[in-house]
This record gives sequence, structure tokens and C-alpha cells, in this order.
Amino acid sequence: MHANIEELSDHVAIEKPAARLISLPYLLLRATSAGGAFVMGFVQTFVFARVLSPDRFSIFIVVGGIGYSLWIANLGLGKILFVNLRAPFLAGKADRQAAGQATAVLSFYVALAIAAAVVCFAVEAARPAGSLRGAAELSLFLLFITLNLAWFTLRGVSIAVDAYLFYEKLELIRRVANVAAMLAMLGGLPLLFFLVGSNLLWGGLFAAAAVRLLRRGALLARWRGMVGDLIGFFIANWNSIAQSGTAALSGVFIATFPYYFVPAAFGLGAAPIILEVTFRIFRGACVIFAAICDLAIPSQTRALAARDANRLIKVTLLAVALCCVPAAIACATLIFAGDPLFYFLLKSAAVVPAGVVPILVALLISSILQIVAEALLQYTGFFRSLALNGAGVSGLMVILAATALGLKFDIVGFLAAYAAAYAIGAVFLTVAALTGPIRAAFATIDNRRPVLASQ
Repeated sequence: MHANIEELSDHVAIEKPAARLISLPYLLLRATSAGGAFVMGFVQTFVFARVLSPDRFSIFIVVGGIGYSLWIANLGLGKILFVNLRAPFLAGKADRQAAGQATAVLSFYVALAIAAAVVCFAVEAARPAGSLRGAAELSLFLLFITLNLAWFTLRGVSIAVDAYLFYEKLELIRRVANVAAMLAMLGGLPLLFFLVGSNLLWGGLFAAAAVRLLRRGALLARWRGMVGDLIGFFIANWNSIAQSGTAALSGVFIATFPYYFVPAAFGLGAAPIILEVTFRIFRGACVIFAAICDLAIPSQTRALAARDANRLIKVTLLAVALCCVPAAIACATLIFAGDPLFYFLLKSAAVVPAGVVPILVALLISSILQIVAEALLQYTGFFRSLALNGAGVSGLMVILAATALGLKFDIVGFLAAYAAAYAIGAVFLTVAALTGPIRAAFATIDNRRPVLASQ
């Protein structure tokens, strides 16, 4: 790897860190865009439950799960791109090799999303009961989902060169426009029109972000040599990719395997819809927690590079405290108004059992530990810890899922088993963060060692 956290420390140790632990404008903008993400998830469930039949809705849920499964191709590459770009940026230099590799990785993700949509269209159109319009809707929905892979990788690139404010403005525009279009479907806007418009919006957002990042030297405006850049990136970062890839694959499996297990074990209809609304709330909260952790990344990486342990601990605890605020609101809402909330979202599409509420509360509390620790480990290069934890939790979830199937658990029993495995993983990941980057921050500048690639 041609850049690592020790290289960062050569520059950050001289440069005085910013006085504020977290940028206030970034806090306000990131909170707004994350809130938009949370609202968008609810609105999508609310609208689809009303404009689609239960069977059609469950098919869209499964296709969405397939889309999220394509995050298998993520392999944690965005975090490696972040580290490769961050060091030269802090040094006031432009690294054309790192920029070319970032361009190649992002282009690969976009191409993957388009290819998946084409395959989806062909498969659906070839079904005897399929139609061209139905195939177009499913394929465009899959494209709408899978382009998130490139977009969220673009966030890491933007943070690496301190272009995060511009990125969050684009993100806010995306959320507001999509929510407005979804609500318009309740007034008669065809689903196909919404999907076409949303994917055209994707194109505009990517173009605007690319222009800004080209000016910052984080991307290159070239097509020639892109395959070579992609291959070069994999060769130069092979060890880190193997570790971060294991963690990323485990994360995708943990997030998506219920979308395959539940329809297979409980059938279509109510069970997948209950899973969807549960995970919609869970993932929505995780988006907010991840947004809060994004705020801490610039200060955390500077603090670790300078071996400023006190600052690193303060920033990390601040992230935990900020996550607790929306978590407390969400838990209180679920406990005291869970039934009206579920009815509002689903109406008559499905009835959510009362046992789902304590499961969701447990998931939300566990996810604070999980996401804060995960973000710290990712952006400081402790990929090995992430890989070991992810593989262990994935194995545990398979065991619990098999147990649930063997003991004939209902959907609530399965969700409880899932929450238990997730909570265990969150605790162990927190321990890894304490014994990894936080302990490394206590090393003196004269006794430092590379944080990345050796973990």
C-alpha cells in the first residue's frame, strides 16, 4: 500500500489539529441529510405498501435484497481509497495514482449496477407471467438500489479531500427529490415514471460530484488506462483488500441473508413485509448513526496520526453520545407508539407482532456500539479485526438461523435470534476498537508503527 496512517502522522504531527472536535456546519448538514435518509426509508415502505399488492410488494423487497447483496463487490475498497487519498491531501500534494485508482473503482461499481439491472430485465421479461413493463420496473428499481454502492464510496473519497460539505448538499437534494417523487405516487404518478426520474437524478448527482472531485485531484478525467488502474489498485493493496473484503462480505451477508431466509422459511406475504418494516427502522437508525460517525472521521484520523489519544477518545465518545440521542427517541417511539406507527406504515398489508418492538430496541442499542467501533476500525485501517469479527458473527447467524428453522420458530423468534447474534458481534467489535486504534493512539511519536496493513 502506498499510503498509510503512519505517513499521515508525519504531516499531522506538525500541523495543529482543528480546535473543534466536529465541524458544526458538517454536523448540521449531515444530520439533515441523514434525517432525509431515515424519512426516505419510511416513505418508501409507506408508499409501496399502498401502490403495490402484497405479493408484488414482497417481490420488490426480494429484488431490493438482491440489490443490497451486490455490496459483495464492495470489499471495503472505499475505506482503502480513503486512506490512499487522505495522506497526500493533508500533505498538500496531488497523487495521480491514487486518483486514477479511485476513478477506476467508482466506474467499476457503476458498471456493475448497470449490468445487474440488464440481467434483471432479461430474467423478468423471459418469465411466462412477466411483462416488459414489469421487467422495466424491477430492473430500474434494482439500478436505483445498486447505484448506492458507488455513491457511498464517493462519500469516502469526498471526506478524504475535505469535500464532504458539497457531497452532503447533493445527498440532501437526492433525498428530498426522491421523497417528493415517492409521495407523488400516492397522487397517481406511475411507478415507472418515478423509477426513471430517480435514476436520471442519479446521473446528475454523479456528474456534479465528479466535477468537484476532479478539481480537488481525487478523480481523473480519463478513460484510457482505467482497467490498468483497477488492476494496479488490487495488486498494490492486496493484503488490505483481503482483510477488508472479508469484513465487507460478512457485513453484506449479515444485512441481507434474512431477505432470503425469511421468504424461504415463512413464504411470501406477511413475513417478508414484517421483516422489511423491522429492517427499515433498524437500517434507518444505522444510517443516522453512520452519519454521526462520518462527522468524527476527519478528527479521528488526524488524532490517531498525531498519536493524540485524548483527542481520539473525546471524539469517539462524542460520536457515541450523539448516537444516543436519536436512539433514545426511536426507542421511546417504538415502546409507547409502536402499534400506531406500524399501522401507519403498512395499513392492512401486514400486522407486526408486539414481540418485534423489544427486538428492535435491542438492535438499536447494539448498533450504536457496532457502528461507532466499525467506523473507527475501518478508517484507521484495522481491517483484520473487522474481518475476524464479521466472519464470526456470520457463522453464528447461520447457526442461529438453522436452529430457528429446526425448532420451527416464527418470524419473531427468528428476529430475536438475529438480534442476539448481532449484539454479541457489537460487543466484541467494541473491544477490538479499544485494543486497536485507541490503544495505538497512546504510542509516542518516536515509538510509532504503521497502523494500516500490519493489522
